Amino acid sequence: MSSLEFLRQVPLFQSLSKADTEKLAAVLRRQSLKKGEALFRKGAEGTTLYIIAEGAIKIVLPSRMGSEVILAIFSEGDFFGEMALLDGRPRSADAVALSPCEVLALNRRDFLAFLKNNEEAIRSILYSLSMRLRKTDDLLEDTCFLNISGRFAKKLVELADTYGRREGDTILIDLRLSQKDMASMVGATRESINKEFRVLREKGLVSVTESTIRIHNLERLKRRIH
Repeated sequence: MSSLEFLRQVPLFQSLSKADTEKLAAVLRRQSLKKGEALFRKGAEGTTLYIIAEGAIKIVLPSRMGSEVILAIFSEGDFFGEMALLDGRPRSADAVALSPCEVLALNRRDFLAFLKNNEEAIRSILYSLSMRLRKTDDLLEDTCFLNISGRFAKKLVELADTYGRREGDTILIDLRLSQKDMASMVGATRESINKEFRVLREKGLVSVTESTIRIHNLERLKRRIH
């Protein structure tokens, strides 16, 4: 799919005229990433907005102890990296490919010109920033008030709602997340997540095959959030 065809499918750009979409597509730069490859690191200069054309990217906050916290996961059609472009400050986290990826890069000058001529895009950017701030607040609240079982169940429900695909009576989450990734998302150890997966499998709620998660009973899983 060409950059122009792809842009027409991304909600952020759907309010653009045909001429403006063509102009924007002409300045986008396509970049490929291997699984595990970093697109940028915390502290790097932020000069580019990224739109995911294929694959998934995790936004990671690394620690000095070698562990990490996954703040967000973005997939096809999502954009990220806008915060550094708006405030002019360095990147606040790492962006790492969860799978082989194709991203479209928009430099700061073209990004600001795009916003200047598109009020609908400004609203979309502000809404996105607001939702990401709320998710950060939710992560802090969950860490303070939910046990590991509750946090893990809530994260699985969120992933199912956002990335899940119905296959008969099950919901498939095909993000190729490792147990380490899941642990980083809920503030737990890999051993704890291994235990939680085992409990959920024994109860018939979840199954895992090659990092692909299948949820067999979403309602019962929701009842574990407490």
